[in-house]
Amino acid sequence: MRTLLLATLAALMMTGCNKTDSKKMANPTNTESAGHYATVNGLKMYYEIHGKGYPLVLIHGGGSTIETTFGKVIGEFAKTHQVIAVEMQAHGRTSDRNSELTFEQDADDVAALLKNLNIEKANFFGFSNGGTTALQVAIRHPEVVNKIIAGSALCKRDGVPVQFWDFMKQAHLDNMPPQLKEAYKKVAEDPDGLQVMHDKDAKRMLDFKDIPDAQIKGIKAPTLIMIGDKDVITTKHATEVHTLIPNSQLAIIPGGHGEYIGEVTTPQHDDLIAATISVINKFLSESITEK
Repeated sequence: MRTLLLATLAALMMTGCNKTDSKKMANPTNTESAGHYATVNGLKMYYEIHGKGYPLVLIHGGGSTIETTFGKVIGEFAKTHQVIAVEMQAHGRTSDRNSELTFEQDADDVAALLKNLNIEKANFFGFSNGGTTALQVAIRHPEVVNKIIAGSALCKRDGVPVQFWDFMKQAHLDNMPPQLKEAYKKVAEDPDGLQVMHDKDAKRMLDFKDIPDAQIKGIKAPTLIMIGDKDVITTKHATEVHTLIPNSQLAIIPGGHGEYIGEVTTPQHDDLIAATISVINKFLSESITEK
């Protein structure tokens, strides 16, 4: 069972001039909102805006879309925040470019989008690969960060069991969760891009290098480190990151990788998801500042 879990989670985790395009497209999960495209660092980047309030940027996991990572929670967050949900390079509706995927470039793309939207400061919630990206935003663009929620984020290679890296070396599209493959094909302009996204996600993880302690310690924004007690990210790793970030909290929630937010490949528990939303909202409300 442990081997199967690690293989599934490995599949989950692998996988200029800024000008906003006024063209809109319907959000397939929420007819009251609309999706937008912006030209960001050479990408045709897809994002959605839901609700009103202080900005909360949502950054999905590897191989995922907005819906597959945040579909169960985005509506709740939109009750009290202006949610800006993004899709990263080669994922979902966002285009690709002739470059590898990196967490640093993803962070730069998110920061550029916010500048494009005239948003000076925001809260950020990233899950899995998105959690690592959120931390990179805090490292590389601290001026745009109010608070960070890093959900199941990886900062060091030893933050996952050693078997994880063995599975990554054998990553194959056939092993990608079907829910993620179907979600990509449903929204992507080029469904054939699935293989490219998979391979780039896999290479990013295989090439992953530890984030230096000095960079993690340099994160000044209040940070909530969140994992499941059966997560692929080890409790030891989450505790170490919590210790390194001066102004941080640690939340260990029952369940596996993403189960606490109802990520599409996990068992769905409404009471668990509601508890997670409550923890996050409490954390955010303690430090929301006026723009």
